[in-house]
Amino acid sequence: MENESESPELKRHSRGKSIFRLIAAFVLLWLIAAYVIAPFLWNEYARHDPALDDNPRITQTGDHHPGDPLNVALTGTELQLQNIMKAASWYPAAALGLKSDLQIAADTVLSRPDDAAPVSNLYLFGRKEDLAFEQPVGNNPRHRHHVRFWKTGKLSEDGRPQWIGSAVYDERVGLSRTTGQITHVTASDVDVERDYLFACLGKTGDLKDHSVEKGFHKQLEGRNGGGDPWRTDGNLLLGVIAE
Repeated sequence: MENESESPELKRHSRGKSIFRLIAAFVLLWLIAAYVIAPFLWNEYARHDPALDDNPRITQTGDHHPGDPLNVALTGTELQLQNIMKAASWYPAAALGLKSDLQIAADTVLSRPDDAAPVSNLYLFGRKEDLAFEQPVGNNPRHRHHVRFWKTGKLSEDGRPQWIGSAVYDERVGLSRTTGQITHVTASDVDVERDYLFACLGKTGDLKDHSVEKGFHKQLEGRNGGGDPWRTDGNLLLGVIAE
């Protein structure tokens, strides 16, 4: 029973403390569920689901689940790649983590632009992306263009590195369908983002040549590590950066 001798001010203070405790407990439970329990359960599911076989045309998350499909490739030195992306108004992206998760959420609520908003790490050839770029859309980081690149280890005829990447559009910030973590939700038609990136590169005048490798993908649809669906026509766009 509430003490009738308490002043209204003390009663409000007591209620405020109770609400704060409830909110703190909810946040703590969400953090444990999203960043500990759900990833563990998803890992167990992926281990026993034959539909999640490895595919060299698709990136992987840090816990070895399917990531985003590869859809672009460029030939050029690292500096040339950085320069053409800068000329195309795409900016280097930071790495994703709990701190940056919360920063993205705050920027989204407050509609604060962020040219270096982080991207989560994806893996290919046993390592995370070598370079990542993004292009903001408007003043809110909830949607943006972004691409990750990996150096393949192969060289062109003129001795320059060959890069392969995954270009995907983030259409909003939300909760992962697989873990409940704060993340970007990606658009399903990855071909649109692939074509958009090459349109941006073409406008710079620094793209010497480009071509299409048809049938690069045999698997034309799937879901990434966040549970977002994707689909493609199966083609890979290849470009050669001018020296």
